Amino acid sequence: MLSKRVIACLDVRDGHLAKSVKFVDTKNIGDPVEKAREYYIDGLDELVFYDITASSDGRKIILDVVEKVAEQVFIPLSVGGGIRSVDDATDLRLAGAEKINVNSAAVVRPALISECAEAIGSQNVVLSMDIRRVEPTAELPSGYEMVINGGRKPMGIDALEWAREGEALGAGELVVNSIDADGTRAGYELTLTRSISEAVRIPVIASGGAGEPDHLVDVLTQGRADAALVASMVHYGDYTVSGLKQHLHNQGVKVRMSW
Repeated sequence: MLSKRVIACLDVRDGHLAKSVKFVDTKNIGDPVEKAREYYIDGLDELVFYDITASSDGRKIILDVVEKVAEQVFIPLSVGGGIRSVDDATDLRLAGAEKINVNSAAVVRPALISECAEAIGSQNVVLSMDIRRVEPTAELPSGYEMVINGGRKPMGIDALEWAREGEALGAGELVVNSIDADGTRAGYELTLTRSISEAVRIPVIASGGAGEPDHLVDVLTQGRADAALVASMVHYGDYTVSGLKQHLHNQGVKVRMSW
């Protein structure tokens, strides 16, 4: 069995670390470069960096911040926000990103996934999915809908179908962002995560809602996720990466330990 991963998410707005609740009420909470180094030293498995307003602002990602983060960490760095072309993906790779995250632009133009996969390899292309819970309909049978542009625009696309399509187009990994759970610290959306994990064969990263160590245990076991993404619970100093991994280890979840 492969080790489960603990991944920290740095949402960046105007060069500052930011945090929101359900994709709104966003506040600046610190320096992303300092936090990246802190988590790396503490045993983090992987780091995700999102420029959260690049897509909605219609601009490219802030490369200088990516470069500064990449200089401080020597673990996989995955970067997303405003990626619309292979050139954008290549620029991020040159800035130090190992993986690139496509999201809004891929929903609008799915061929972006296969283009990036062909250019830099499927293993380096992550499809990030922003999802909200809705009433099931004929068009949205799973009861989960894709939303783009930082949660601002619902697309009428069923999340499970989009996950399968993303895999078929060449995505090597999925990030399942639950808008309903985001920033609430009440736990991951287990039903959503498990449904997508069972629908695809590629790794699934659960995102949104982590508030205490047992939430990670739940999503990595009951939710069948391959990795758990955390933000608020470490950004505000309530928990440490090493402490979370120790808890997972104690609960019988296989993780990479630093000793």
